[in-house]
Amino acid sequence: MQVHVSPNMSRITISTTNGFLDFMKVKVAARHLSYRTLFYSVLLLAFLLPFVFIFTAVITLDDFEDCTSLDCLGRLGPRLLRRANASPRMAKEIFGVLLQANNKALPEGMVVPESFNDLVAEMRAQHYDPLTFALKLKAMVEQLEEKTRLAKLQENLYRHVASSSVPKGMSCLCLKLADEYSSSAHARGQLPNPEFVPRLTDNSYHHFVLATDNVLAASVVVSSAAKNFATPDTAVFHVITDKKTYAAMHAWFALHPLAPAIIEVKSVHHFEWLTKENVPVLEAMETQSEIRRYYHGGHIIGTNLSDSPKTVASKLLSRSPKYMSILNHLRIYLPELFPNLHKVVFLDDDIVIQRDLSPLWDIDLHGKVNGAVETCRGNDPWVMSKRFRTYFNFSHPLIAQNFDPEQCPWAYGMNIFDLQAWRKTNIREIYHYWLKENLSSNLTLWRFGTLPPALIAFRGHVHPIDPSWHMLGLGYQFDTDLASVQKAAVIHYNGLAKPWLDIAFPALRPFWTKYVNYSNDFIRNCNIMES
Repeated sequence: MQVHVSPNMSRITISTTNGFLDFMKVKVAARHLSYRTLFYSVLLLAFLLPFVFIFTAVITLDDFEDCTSLDCLGRLGPRLLRRANASPRMAKEIFGVLLQANNKALPEGMVVPESFNDLVAEMRAQHYDPLTFALKLKAMVEQLEEKTRLAKLQENLYRHVASSSVPKGMSCLCLKLADEYSSSAHARGQLPNPEFVPRLTDNSYHHFVLATDNVLAASVVVSSAAKNFATPDTAVFHVITDKKTYAAMHAWFALHPLAPAIIEVKSVHHFEWLTKENVPVLEAMETQSEIRRYYHGGHIIGTNLSDSPKTVASKLLSRSPKYMSILNHLRIYLPELFPNLHKVVFLDDDIVIQRDLSPLWDIDLHGKVNGAVETCRGNDPWVMSKRFRTYFNFSHPLIAQNFDPEQCPWAYGMNIFDLQAWRKTNIREIYHYWLKENLSSNLTLWRFGTLPPALIAFRGHVHPIDPSWHMLGLGYQFDTDLASVQKAAVIHYNGLAKPWLDIAFPALRPFWTKYVNYSNDFIRNCNIMES
């Protein structure tokens, strides 16, 4: 290339090597622009033009498509600034390869790299084509997914075993208290004192019922309720336990009274009404070999390793041996167990009371029997977004013909029961009928223990109460909103992660441990620690 400048700088000619001439006439006003400046500007332009043409050609070849000179020049800027910017067409090609790999089965015997570094090294050595690379990547992802799923299944199985066992410290506590009961008259003292016995049937008092064989859990429920009650001198707690735990439970509350609240401790064998004749289904559940095998057989029986971890967790939870306990079915017999009472609040043993519960007695149930929190009004998958289909097997014709899968269920744990209204219904008979149907169907009508037959028996007899009275799910979800926990009147550790177990969620456990006196001699001597 040659540049010719006329003597008077009125014409500049640029000559290319192939003989073609490009002419550029420049009129110059000497007063505004010096000839020297113009000269160097033209000279710089002459050197830049070849690079412009070269980059335009490269871009055109790189994109494999035709483009006008102006179009290619327009692309030059971005390419010069960021050459690695991928085009949408490149992303489309990558997606096409991934889609092709997704629809193709993995070759038998394919060696799967253990890590991404191994994959990169293998690619460098083997010079894989895009499809082979995508198949290798697919195999790695599927292998990792399977390892993760199996790890979750194993975790759920371990949690199930841990939740079904009794911690050593709590077993020790029962033994020491039972020993104290046998050796100390104080531990065997009458509960309540004789002068307070009339309050046990006085309907001007607030009556709570708790059925449990867990001494430490019972102490937390009763102490948290009494300490937060506006008028504790009007609170009466009826604690029901089984025969083996009665001595320990009685000794604990005899040695640790919560005056002015009244506490009564009774065993199921103290209730004359609870006979085999009146509770035939429970007798059948305890003696039928198939039922015992279901609850006490191998923990993995009835589960499918191809199921999701959540499904397996649900199946394992439904096989908890606690569902065979009469204590778990006891609430369905409240009108018969307390024939003189009009209204009671029934409490589970895995809850903590954080507010005064006396306003519950002022709630108008509008003639209904059961005041409960509904569990279909939220978004979380474990607790507050359930329907009847969650609990029942709607592939069974008996269930499909009688119930609506979209019906809203409610929760046990903290319920206000109008016993007067209850006595006018056939709730107990319906409960027994469906328990028998489930037994005769080899336990195929539902999965979860005692709530499904109660959902059936109480249909049409439930009055929804505000969810702030009863917050569920603290035994399921580690990411429970702590602000909501603090505001709830009752928090419920339903699920496997009970607060007295090592598998409890650390952030949620303190709401329970604050009501445990770890300086107590029995608790300290059994090495029951806060964390």
